[in-house]
Parts: sequence; structure tokens; C-alpha cells
Amino acid sequence: MLAGMDQDAFPAAPDLAGRLAQTGYLCDEALATIAWLALRLHRPLLLEGEPGTGKTALAEGLAAVLDVPLLRLQCYEGIDASQALYDWDFPRQILHLRAVEAVAGARDAATDLEAVEADLFDERFLLARPVLRALREAPCVLLVDEIDRADDEFEAFLLEVLSTWQVTIPEIGTIGARVPPVVVLTSNRTRELHDALKRRCLYHWIDHPGLERELAIVAARAPQVSDRLARSVVTLVQNLRADPALLKAPGVAETLDWVRALAELGADDLDVETAAATLGAAVKHREDAERVRAALDRLLAR
Repeated sequence: MLAGMDQDAFPAAPDLAGRLAQTGYLCDEALATIAWLALRLHRPLLLEGEPGTGKTALAEGLAAVLDVPLLRLQCYEGIDASQALYDWDFPRQILHLRAVEAVAGARDAATDLEAVEADLFDERFLLARPVLRALREAPCVLLVDEIDRADDEFEAFLLEVLSTWQVTIPEIGTIGARVPPVVVLTSNRTRELHDALKRRCLYHWIDHPGLERELAIVAARAPQVSDRLARSVVTLVQNLRADPALLKAPGVAETLDWVRALAELGADDLDVETAAATLGAAVKHREDAERVRAALDRLLAR
């Protein structure tokens, strides 16, 4: 089964690539193959690459073609298991306690403390976070975004969940997935992930696309943009990525932002003045912006 779907839904990797293309996500043969294998083998898929290369978008595309919910866990420094797994709704628990006290006082009756305590940790007070929801609601796609921003302890916790597809909540018991969720982890490689987590996953590095594939992506995701404008912007972005002095080269996401912004302005081509005025859609560092503006004449002449 593929996330609860017929296993013949994607008989081969090109079938998955074709379905992803219908959602606007265009991938090369290598990425389509590793994603297809992740589905067939029920293995988490770890995607690394520069920001804006389409790592998150692949998880969104998989959820669309599988027709299952996408649950996203955004990682950050200091995230712990309670943010990923579950927490208790303390305000509602306090209100429940007050209600019990009020009823007991009105009846002038003693309350069973053990029963009240057990009632406090009923499922109705449980706040399920993305990882727990993925285990309970599978089939689904669980996106663990920017896992490199989390610390070692959280990575170890996640590894344990991905190894067993179950978690134990002391007050409730063990909760396991009926079928393993489709798990996509992304990393911008701000730090190196541990080998133990990598061994659990299938791995793929997503690089910036070449000129023709990026043009195809723009055509699929921003069909309102003219071919002439798209080629001008994509060519310029490709030239910017070739400059090793830039602090942060624009990704595909920035290319799409830029062509959409230019289309909103009614531009049909890219000239120096328009490029300089809209550069903030693609270049997000002051030093990079100054460098690019100074070289626009040369870059656009290529």
C-alpha cells in the first residue's frame, strides 16, 4: 500500500513524476526515483539543498498526488518533543477542576481525587502535535521542515519515532500508526545531521535546476507570465547563481516571486531599470543587492 492507496497507483518512477508534474512540481529522474522508492519501501525521505530549491514543495506535491493530508512540523532551535508530539490543554484542565469543585461544593459531597486526576488526562484534553497526528491519522504526509535547525536531542527523539512508528503517552498508552505515514525531512544543511538519522532515510540532494527545467517550472507555476519575460528572468537568475561572491543565490522560489512581481507591474521583458527596482523579490542581502545592481548592465547583456 502507498499511504493507503492502491500499490499500482504509480507502477514506476516516471508515473510518479508525471502525476507530480500535473500539480506543477517538475522533478528530474533521480528525484522521482528516490521519492518513488520512499513510497514503495515506507522509508523516510531526507532532502537537502539550498533554500528555495523545492524541498518543501515536493512534500506538498506528494500529498496532492496521494490525496492525503499534509501535516507540517516546522523545526527551530529549542524545539522539543512536546511541540512535535503532544501537550495537555492546561487552561481547559483548570476549568474542568473548577467545575468539579463547584459541583462537589453544591452537593456538599467529597470528590474522588483519583477519579478526578484520571479524568484530567482524558483524550479530550490532549493537544496532538504533528508527529502524533501523523501516527493517528495516517495515511498522510508528514513534513519535518528544516530538521537541521533542531538540536541533537530532538533528532534522537525523531529517530526513535521513525524507527517504530509508535509513541507511548504515559497517561493513555501506546499509539501506533495503522500504516506508516509518508515522511519527508528537509535540511538546508546549516549543520550536519547524525549518521543514525541518515541511515534511517533515503537521501537526495536537490540542486538548482538548469535553464530549461527552470523555464518549465515557471511555465507550470506562473502560467500568466509571458515566455519572453520568463526567459529574461530565468537567464538572469542563472547568471546570479554562477557568481560565487553572492552570500545567498536566488532559489526557484525567488525566481517565481520575481516573475510574478514583474507580471503584476505589466512588464513583458526585463531591463536594467525594472530589474533594479524589483531586485528585492530575488536578492535578500544588502551586500548582494549592491553587487547585482552594479553589474546589471553586464548581466542583462549576456
